[in-house]
Amino acid sequence: MKETTAVTASVPKKRSKFRRFLPVYIMALPGLIYLFINNYMPLPGLVLAFKNYNARKGIYGSDWAGFSNFKYLFQTQDAFVITRNTLCYNIVFIVVNMVCAIAVAIILSEITSKAKKFYQSAILLPYLISAVIVSYLVFAFLSTENGFVNNSILSLFGKEPISWYTEKKYWPFILVFVNTWKGIGYNCIIYLSTILGFDRAYYEAAAIDGASKWQQITKITLPMLKPTIIMLVLMAVGRIFYSDFGLFYQVPQNSGSLYSVTNTIDTYVYRGLLELGDITMSAAAGLYQSIVGFVLVLGANLLVRKLDKDSALF
Repeated sequence: MKETTAVTASVPKKRSKFRRFLPVYIMALPGLIYLFINNYMPLPGLVLAFKNYNARKGIYGSDWAGFSNFKYLFQTQDAFVITRNTLCYNIVFIVVNMVCAIAVAIILSEITSKAKKFYQSAILLPYLISAVIVSYLVFAFLSTENGFVNNSILSLFGKEPISWYTEKKYWPFILVFVNTWKGIGYNCIIYLSTILGFDRAYYEAAAIDGASKWQQITKITLPMLKPTIIMLVLMAVGRIFYSDFGLFYQVPQNSGSLYSVTNTIDTYVYRGLLELGDITMSAAAGLYQSIVGFVLVLGANLLVRKLDKDSALF
């Protein structure tokens, strides 16, 4: 009898709790719908990676190919190039963006003038700019005939103009610079909001004890930032097998001369799908990308759990 009464009493409690959080559920609904449509509905299409696609037979009616699409992918030079470029670029991006974002966040946290909000907005603005616009901005600097670098900087020192979009040796540095300029604002704002939430009593006590600014940064700020750093790095590692399509496709203007240093898994899948029409190869490359990214997230999180269990994501 008591159990029945307890169950009956819990039902209204659950209903009241649901009504209480109903506005939150409604606010989350558009995001959940987008997540379902964009991330879960395409999952059945992964079967294309294991088939010889025939448009007449359809996806599920096409003949099975087993792992032949993966075998062909790994037998080509493309697999090594796109994997090398994707991994190496993203590792450099993670390190450079983390260091620069932390440095800028610490500098902004020390600014007390009214222009602080302007600086924050100015740093975040490139992150909000479309990759198409960024590609035109880069072209305005690097255009062989009318570019600012060739006509205003190199000519000033008596140097010959450089054909930037055919010289691949410059592009690893250009892509790192553009990615840092565009992406530093997002991470910087996260680090800055974390720093502003620190108890200022620690810094006041350190200043009374004679600690310099550098000592306050290395002994107080960075240790307290560690959980945020680990979280953002883990999230970046989860995307390490994904690349910024706009950065690697639109910024280099899809120049064939630069494929060896700009071709990543995302651009390879795009070209294979739309330019070569190889749907099954694109599906195999995309599945390969997802599986390796998933394994890397689990491995990185496992490593963090061993070093600092409280900082792990799960």
